[in-house]
Amino acid sequence: MKIYNTLTRQKEELKTIEEGVVRIYACGPTVYNWIHIGNARPLCVFDVLRRYLEWRGWDVRFVQNFTDIDDKIIRRANEEGVPYTVISQRYIEEFWKDAQGLNVREATVHPRATENIDEIIAIISGLIEKGYAYAAENGDVYFRTKRFEEYGKLSHQPLEDLESGARIEVSDLKEDAMDFALWKAAKPGEPSWPSPWSDGRPGWHIECSAMARRYLGETIDIHCGGQDLIFPHHENEIAQSECCNGVPFAHYWMHNGYINVDNKKMSKSLGNFFTVRDVAEKYGYEPIRFFLISSSYRSPINYNAEIIEQGISALDRLYNCRDNLQFTLENAPQTASADESGTLSLFEKRKQQFIDAMEDDLNTADAIAALFELVRDINVAASNAPSRALCEKAMGIFEELCGVLGLLYSRKKEMLDTDIEAMIAARTEARKQKNWAESDRIRDELKAMGIVLEDTPQGVKWHRQ
Repeated sequence: MKIYNTLTRQKEELKTIEEGVVRIYACGPTVYNWIHIGNARPLCVFDVLRRYLEWRGWDVRFVQNFTDIDDKIIRRANEEGVPYTVISQRYIEEFWKDAQGLNVREATVHPRATENIDEIIAIISGLIEKGYAYAAENGDVYFRTKRFEEYGKLSHQPLEDLESGARIEVSDLKEDAMDFALWKAAKPGEPSWPSPWSDGRPGWHIECSAMARRYLGETIDIHCGGQDLIFPHHENEIAQSECCNGVPFAHYWMHNGYINVDNKKMSKSLGNFFTVRDVAEKYGYEPIRFFLISSSYRSPINYNAEIIEQGISALDRLYNCRDNLQFTLENAPQTASADESGTLSLFEKRKQQFIDAMEDDLNTADAIAALFELVRDINVAASNAPSRALCEKAMGIFEELCGVLGLLYSRKKEMLDTDIEAMIAARTEARKQKNWAESDRIRDELKAMGIVLEDTPQGVKWHRQ
């Protein structure tokens, strides 16, 4: 599999530290509010990456953190007059409602920053010992950015350019304006933990370095997240991890593109800011997932109602294919009436097209195109009295590919209640007896109940109006 590596700006063959094992770290949410559709994109994209690698036989160790202590969390806790833990726990639970709605699987580990204070302090202590960090007079600890000669290698900008373009927190406590906080001494009333420098809490960047090292090792295979995290967050992770550990932090860096709303950058100030919950209440979760994975993950995508509705129509095609194929399978003969080898080969060809697309830097757009070509082939085959073996093969490939994309999970196959089943059976018997008046009467009664019947060579199909 080839992956576009932000670090080298080129596609590279995935070669992992341990054969057959992929160690992935994905930056998770800061839990002070509901997640928005921009947060949902990396959740869905890298869930597909994980699903695909596992489908191809890799042992994937996937870590995604929760930032459960942060200025925004503390601010919200103070506004509500509750402990910070109430806010973080509330929005972790809300996160899971949305993640499960989006069919995002749980990571191997979901560590919290506050569960890793000892590891954070150990890394900061190591950086101070090596001269890469220093404690300020008030108990803050800062990283000496200019001591790391490779700073800027991920964003591909020299330190001077980053310095001129960055919004820098100016402080008399710093040796240099570009130095960033590893540890923050607690202000009155703030939650804190004891450390050699002060009672305080970790800076934002250090927590990911600590959790990646604790759960995956000093060097990991893939680090992923949104494009907005390249600088300063991921740049700072590299600096502090590599200076502390003396080895590369991550071999591959994957970043998804931004989401625009009606061709404008999503922001609260523009009034075009949407939480996943907002959109799901109107359209459901699965159309959101389909929208987020239907384009190349590195490209910016544009959100609007029309695009979501197009996704709903596309999902309808997939569900209809599954339901029609299931009906055909239930009524298919054991033996084929004609040679089906060509059709079987066509199904395998579509599967290979899907694999080729995914192997090319997780090209979900082309993979979905291959899936819909498979849908067309299945629909054609289903209309030609296929054998049970052909239907089973088609269903197997179809469900495999949908499963890799995490699709077709929100609508379960509908079951008729006993009375309606009895009415359909009675109509079938009336037709056998050529009692057309009774057959039509039952059909009309079912139609009035919203049940539409379709007579096919394989038997009666139904759907709700």
